[in-house]
Amino acid sequence: MKAILRLGFILALGCGVNLLAATNNAYDMEQKGEVDMSYNKHIYGTPQIEAIKNWGLGTQSAGVISGSVLEGKGGSIEPLTMGEPIGGIRGWNGLGELFTILQEKYFAIIFLCVLLFVPLAFFGHYKIIGARKYNHHSKLQVFSKYNIIVHWFAAVPFVLICITGLMMVFGDKLGGGALIRFARDVHGLSTIVFVVFGFLMFLMWVKDCLPRSYDLKWFMIMGGYLDKQNRIIPAHKFNAGQKMWFWLATLGGGVMAFSGAVMYFQCTDINTLRLVAIVHNVLGFGVIALLITHIYMAAFAIEGAMEAIINGRMGEEELSMLHSVYYEELKAKGKLDSMR
Repeated sequence: MKAILRLGFILALGCGVNLLAATNNAYDMEQKGEVDMSYNKHIYGTPQIEAIKNWGLGTQSAGVISGSVLEGKGGSIEPLTMGEPIGGIRGWNGLGELFTILQEKYFAIIFLCVLLFVPLAFFGHYKIIGARKYNHHSKLQVFSKYNIIVHWFAAVPFVLICITGLMMVFGDKLGGGALIRFARDVHGLSTIVFVVFGFLMFLMWVKDCLPRSYDLKWFMIMGGYLDKQNRIIPAHKFNAGQKMWFWLATLGGGVMAFSGAVMYFQCTDINTLRLVAIVHNVLGFGVIALLITHIYMAAFAIEGAMEAIINGRMGEEELSMLHSVYYEELKAKGKLDSMR
């Protein structure tokens, strides 16, 4: 019995000495500005510590002890790196704080402003200027069935992406939980469909949407939409506004799909994730604003314009005035009769 007690005493004494030595060693390392995170690698592993390097705007941090930031030079603490500076986007200074500020204070309010003021501006336009009206007795088949199918199979998931994206932006206001998780899943699945048909749409209309010199004149007169009187507008098959929407929806949509996938799978370092999230949101502002514009122009700004994206037919008068360059080209080539 005495032998067992003696052995227990020796073990306890040894543990106490080791604990005291470890505490003193940790204190010494703290005093020297070094951090021993080996006692909890799951919480304080190398990736987690390097993730907060270069966090603040105008500052560089190397770690945290008891809530205090240790100033550092942004050097890597990965094994065998000899403290080399962190390079690339991973080493950019201030992205952590910048993203935090934007996410907490600005992103949601900017989206809210877009949702409120863009429709309000078009409501004012509709009340003051009104819808364009053209003679639709003579119609031309401008878009093929293939054009219509690809457009709608790209448009529907695109709208769903925007709606569910906004639901996630305002998730806390909508109560979070199952509804927002469902929105996230629809967001991802819709993105897959859009990527396929968005690519087909890009191939289908990229030639028609290349910029031309007369597009500048279109912008100078805002496509004639600020006038109450109909007049001839310089535009080809797609006007400059439609071209701008095409490039944002296809190339911009592609960037958003890629950045969304990076955020969903978290397949990069945290600093790159921060940058990707900022790009994703900023593009989102433009996408939502121009989507509302596109819907207004198709459904309200021109009487009967929806028919063009339903069955591909446009009124000849409308085409000759709003797409005058294209109409004159068709007439010169003798194609108008075959399109009637």
